[in-house]
Amino acid sequence: MLIEHLRERSDLGVITATTLKSLGVSNPWRRCEPGGPWQRMHPGVVLLHNGPPTRDQQVTAALLRAGPGAVLTGAEACRRHGLPASGTEIHVLVPGFARGSGALILERASPVPASTDVTGFPVVSAERAVVDACRQLRSIDAATALVAAAVQRGRCTPESLAGEARTNRYGTKLVRAVLKELGRAESVAERDARRLSRRIRLTTPHWNVPIADADGLVIGRPDAWFDDVGLAWEIDSKAFHYGPRDYERTLARNSRYAAAGILVLQTLPSRLRDDPDAVARELKKAHRAAAARPRPPVCIVRLDHPSASGDPPRKSNR
Repeated sequence: MLIEHLRERSDLGVITATTLKSLGVSNPWRRCEPGGPWQRMHPGVVLLHNGPPTRDQQVTAALLRAGPGAVLTGAEACRRHGLPASGTEIHVLVPGFARGSGALILERASPVPASTDVTGFPVVSAERAVVDACRQLRSIDAATALVAAAVQRGRCTPESLAGEARTNRYGTKLVRAVLKELGRAESVAERDARRLSRRIRLTTPHWNVPIADADGLVIGRPDAWFDDVGLAWEIDSKAFHYGPRDYERTLARNSRYAAAGILVLQTLPSRLRDDPDAVARELKKAHRAAAARPRPPVCIVRLDHPSASGDPPRKSNR
């Protein structure tokens, strides 16, 4: 009967030692000894079984350890927002002093940022979660992938992330560098594409610009546009463009290119990363092939053109 009562008073089977003592368990740590029925999660926090804890139980234990007013941020908060963040740490913001250890990061924040209930936990905004997650990263590629995912999935905008980085500047050098780079390229792959095109001296000033046909209809917004020969280069990431409806959009985009006489080269980010020399050869051959036929009657859409922001130039609609 006692254990059932304890479970009812716990949160997912996680409970504080203070609560246990108030319920008549005078020495809860004895039950957390090797071979015992419970286990110690953090100082003052107990799990009422001795098996592997679930992720939700780990997060619950972290928040109980942090105390009232604590909110979830960083990589774990990003995943709660549906973003593919790396890192196993649990990062919690607290209103007062607290000491974390191991994979638990307890950071004092004054004031603690606003949070919303996401999957049953108090989670900071996607912007704050992404910025805090990047503060724990050391790889610019990992940070770029996270920021790009947040923007392309509509969780954040570059402007909102930049604003968060300005507000919370400590340790944000990496994310600010990523945002600066992403002002010119939307993903790790697009950044690598720019570097490769510069290396082979086949570069273009036109990245992510809308293209229209002779009737003024916007055709698409290629990752790279070689205007001299009418060649579109698309870096098609399965992660960002091949969702449930994105495959159909990609086919429709390619049909519009073909109908307008545009030659398009499609490259997977994995090939750009793992076999850049082969991609370089393909890009050179595509450029020569495009130059060998009459240039199609297409043009770059001016930013002040009424169709510049119309469908379908948005990258998310590919």
